[in-house]
Amino acid sequence: MKATIRKSVLKKMKGLVRENKRKADQALIQRLRSLPAYKAASVIATYLSFPHEVDTSFLIDAAQEDGKQVVIPKTYPKGRMEFAVYDPQKLKPTAFGLLEPEDGSQAIDKSEIDLIHVPGVAFQKDGYRLGYGGGYYDRYLTDFDGATVSTIYACQEVDFAPAPHDIPVQEVLVYGSTI
Repeated sequence: MKATIRKSVLKKMKGLVRENKRKADQALIQRLRSLPAYKAASVIATYLSFPHEVDTSFLIDAAQEDGKQVVIPKTYPKGRMEFAVYDPQKLKPTAFGLLEPEDGSQAIDKSEIDLIHVPGVAFQKDGYRLGYGGGYYDRYLTDFDGATVSTIYACQEVDFAPAPHDIPVQEVLVYGSTI
């Protein structure tokens, strides 16, 4: 069931028209920047996006312009993840084809992160999400006390039964026009 949902939603995401997607990405990041949790945050965690996801380079640039520290995930075996300070000069490719901080990058304590911008493939209105299946974010968010938000396209809204270990994000910003 989850694999079928992921495959269907990913196909829709990959089929979005590039110029319309870019406008949607910019609009979603502007909405995120208007949130009280964003405005109050000093340290923001986000991810380096796949081409079919909301382009997080807009968020990284905006957060840095806004004087916020940006941290990105570094993954380890068995679903472990931590966040390290974003430095575009100190990135290496992962097995998933994404970039992440090089080995030896300084990890940031979870308690120092004010807001996590959480990725995913499919989302429910109540914040439950299907990621890519590794469980990294669900494990990390289990005892996270800060704010969480996701930015998605309307094609990512799907009904599914969350698993008992799933941790919902607090807010899901949806770009709803046809793109």
